[in-house]
Amino acid sequence: MLSAVEATRAELSKTTEATKKSALGQFLTPVNTAAFMAGLFPDGGGYCRLLDAGAGIGSLSAAFLERWNAAGFHFQGVELDAFEIDDSLPVYLHQTLEKYRNIPGFVSTIRQMDFIHAATEWLSGSFFAEEFQQYTHAILNPPYKKINSNSLHRLALRRVGIETVNLYSAFVALSVALCAPRGQIVAIIPRSFCNGPYYRPFRDFILTRTAIRHLHLFESRDKAFRDDNVLQENIIIRLECGAEQGLVTVSTSVDDTFTDLTARSFPFDQIVSPDDSERFIHVPTSLSDGIKLTPAIRHTLADLGLSVATGPVVDFRLKKYLRNMPEPGCVPLLYPCHFNGSTIWPALDAKKPNAILHNDITEKWLFPSGYYCVVRRFSSKEEKRRIVASVVNPEVLDDATLLGFENHLNLFHENKSGLPKALAYGLSVFLNSTPVDENFRRFSGHTQVNATDLRLIKYPSRNRLIELGKWAMQHGNLSQAVIDDKVCTLAT
Repeated sequence: MLSAVEATRAELSKTTEATKKSALGQFLTPVNTAAFMAGLFPDGGGYCRLLDAGAGIGSLSAAFLERWNAAGFHFQGVELDAFEIDDSLPVYLHQTLEKYRNIPGFVSTIRQMDFIHAATEWLSGSFFAEEFQQYTHAILNPPYKKINSNSLHRLALRRVGIETVNLYSAFVALSVALCAPRGQIVAIIPRSFCNGPYYRPFRDFILTRTAIRHLHLFESRDKAFRDDNVLQENIIIRLECGAEQGLVTVSTSVDDTFTDLTARSFPFDQIVSPDDSERFIHVPTSLSDGIKLTPAIRHTLADLGLSVATGPVVDFRLKKYLRNMPEPGCVPLLYPCHFNGSTIWPALDAKKPNAILHNDITEKWLFPSGYYCVVRRFSSKEEKRRIVASVVNPEVLDDATLLGFENHLNLFHENKSGLPKALAYGLSVFLNSTPVDENFRRFSGHTQVNATDLRLIKYPSRNRLIELGKWAMQHGNLSQAVIDDKVCTLAT
């Protein structure tokens, strides 16, 4: 039966306009992913009340029902609530569910309504609300779209104590609120909720009310919804409502064939650090645990007396002050293209400006010349390292007294000035190590490295970083293996 559902999904993915997909923020679940998600639920008996919010054509419900029909579950009956707001899809959803009508004990209801408004009205006790029962199971591929701060959705969610910025996290939070104790939720969602300040209330919500049982990562960002050309790092998560937290199973696969599936269990304190006030969710991406957070590597940037900032020069806003090559009255303007193991300035073959005019308007965006550690903000997930750090060498910048840093760079500074030379090199070596990069990937699914992310990394002491920098300057070009071996000794 799933093959017919998959054929429908593939056809709709081809024929549905990209603008419509984007407007609704919903992409239909491929059958392999749906079957994998249904397989994550523990076996259960009794009566199942299943929620499929954002049901689409019913791929997830069908996968769940297929498992039940094959005796993968031992339910006495399954009552399904399938929500779908897109008027064009319920006809396909009805066709999908009709195939299971003859299973004894199966009952389904298709609700063509806005899930957020329906759920929040019920949870807030509205007299006119559609009636809900507590669900024992929820399987979700929720829509992915930002919620405006003054939208009706945002206001409705606030009435029931949910503060979040995206439809996908709203759907998951509401599912948690609607589930019975020990209710099981499996959802495929973007990984962006794992870190960052905007999703902190959502992390608090689910970590307070549920236990994380399973996390699955796709190693390639474009494979989970390949037919829809979605370039988004997705994660599959299983939550258990009202349960005590224990070990977390983390599995990975390159794509949705799951042929290379690997899995490992981790203590929860390796997923969410007990001393992390932001409650970032770290997802190990390899059998390596990355660099250990020992007392030697538990310092914040504030402990080091340092700060990190995003390059303040937004080039398109200051376009009339940019110059392709240095000229009188200008100072160096540094982009990521000016760094390739060393500082290359001016970059003769680059398509970016090399200088910015120094005047009363631009001066507030400039920094005093000196040694800085800079980190490229954007990278491809498929690159060997997400964090790519370099040292600004002022000796090659024509004795400039001021420097401009373009917005695609983050820079480490000390009171808005440069760093001691050895400290700049020590920071660069530390950040370029594989263990640090692995740790960063555990909590960040983004392809960009923001200043906020760099503030949350733990560092060796200032003195140790200076020693590391002196060592690096003495040894010249360093291989990745040599860097990694040296940085690992700092943790002891």
